[in-house]
Amino acid sequence: MIHTQNEGIYRALIAQLDKLARHNRQESYKTRQRYYEAMQRFCRYLAEEYRLQKLANISGKHLVAYVRHLQENGKAASTIKTELAAIRFWHDQISNTKHKLPSNGDLSDQAPLERRKLQGTDRHWTPEQFTAFVAVCREAGRTDYADIATLTFYVGLRIHEVCRLDTAAVEAWERTGLLTVKGKGGRVRSVPVEAGAAKQALRDRRAAVQRGHKLFVPDDTATDAYIYAFQSFLREHRPDQGTNPRPLTHHGLRHSYAIRQYQTAVDGGASEHRAKLDVSHLLGHGRADVTKIYLASAEEDEP
Repeated sequence: MIHTQNEGIYRALIAQLDKLARHNRQESYKTRQRYYEAMQRFCRYLAEEYRLQKLANISGKHLVAYVRHLQENGKAASTIKTELAAIRFWHDQISNTKHKLPSNGDLSDQAPLERRKLQGTDRHWTPEQFTAFVAVCREAGRTDYADIATLTFYVGLRIHEVCRLDTAAVEAWERTGLLTVKGKGGRVRSVPVEAGAAKQALRDRRAAVQRGHKLFVPDDTATDAYIYAFQSFLREHRPDQGTNPRPLTHHGLRHSYAIRQYQTAVDGGASEHRAKLDVSHLLGHGRADVTKIYLASAEEDEP
């Protein structure tokens, strides 16, 4: 089990959130659920970084720091805005708040929310950086972290998609050759697993847990706590430490995957549009123009 240093504080914050949720019927059920999950993530951050005891004490400094945290972890501006909307939604339900939360515009001086640009930003990992990080994970005894990085680098999975994988998914993949995952918005997709390292990672994780259990997240550990621990490890051990103005993130491994898949498709005779559309589906999106975000480094290299 992953025991974070401030698990008790986190659980106390969640208890406060649950009390708010029980008496709230604003917005649709789907929106409330999305906002609840976003607030869970914020509670985890508040507990770990600030040891904050009460949701009523949330202030602007917490939002600024959280925005910077999300940006460091490669979250898009649109995602960050949704997280902030969720925080404000629940903050508005608290009757005895001590601080008024700043708007996105007010946050811009300290933590600007850049617009998502379709030309994209180069976030990809080089093969050497990926290999170095996997080696560090193994040296630290975190073979699970090495396998997470491997499945994203070679199969393009999001961190939440990796953490949802269970033994049944591996067994189905062994039968069909396709790994089925549930992505954003509950969208399900099936992706091929071609790299030997990724196949080995799936088999190793399947062998490490009992049938019917998740491959990575222990039964007695919250998924958000596991992800937080992984991302903290990555921040402390990323191979570009102190040398990259845009530090490597887990999401950047998906960029590397997208670049390779796109190049393979084009080399195989596909048109640029067809290649971008196919890669978009592999990534769990549905539009060719979204792929452009992932191809920044590849397009910078073109003459």
